[in-house]
Amino acid sequence: MLVRYALSEYITEAIATSEIEQLEDNSYVGRIPSCKGVIAFGDTLSDCEMELRSTLEDWILVGLKLGHTLPIIAEINLNQE
Repeated sequence: MLVRYALSEYITEAIATSEIEQLEDNSYVGRIPSCKGVIAFGDTLSDCEMELRSTLEDWILVGLKLGHTLPIIAEINLNQE
């Protein structure tokens, strides 16, 4: 029996669409275009990726708690119907 974990899959798919750039000071900035306001910074690429994931997780939890409409990513819809 295959069990799907929608939240985990949603995070994985959202992270796969992230855009990360190196800044002039050699630090990094990352964002997820479909998730408005999800942006993170890090001194290293790894730090930026970890911070971006953490920011996304917090953004999802706050959005769900406040009843915000979250974007559908990879056909995963976390919104209540």
